[in-house]
Amino acid sequence: MSELRARAQRIADQIKREIASLIQLEVNDPRIGMVSVTGVDVSNDLAHAKILFTVLNTHPGDEASMSKTLTDPGALDQLEIDENLNALRKASGFLRTLLAKRLRLRSVPKLEFIFDSSIQQGQKLSDLIDHALSADRKLRDE
Repeated sequence: MSELRARAQRIADQIKREIASLIQLEVNDPRIGMVSVTGVDVSNDLAHAKILFTVLNTHPGDEASMSKTLTDPGALDQLEIDENLNALRKASGFLRTLLAKRLRLRSVPKLEFIFDSSIQQGQKLSDLIDHALSADRKLRDE
């Protein structure tokens, strides 16, 4: 059983590397911005692969235009996330075909793209900790 899981993990790692490369080099959909593949989970029977991805903020550095379009300047807009997700889901068949050419597998798993919000949640938590530390310093200084 553990040998089966170890094989699935090796294949997941290989899929992660290949999918990241394919998205960057082969997919020409303008809706796909700066996407980073954060993880891949392959089922034990190798029939399905959940691909976790995150979107890096692609808005220009112009704070004035960002404050008009985003409720929290510097944060990802949900519309941008949804556009990337829809574009990746639409390209999943194409990516699976390209993946089949690169991997030596009898059958290539069906690809399912899922947005990974853990990085955003981690950043929010880090911001809360920084805010609490600065508030604590202000209280000690008084």
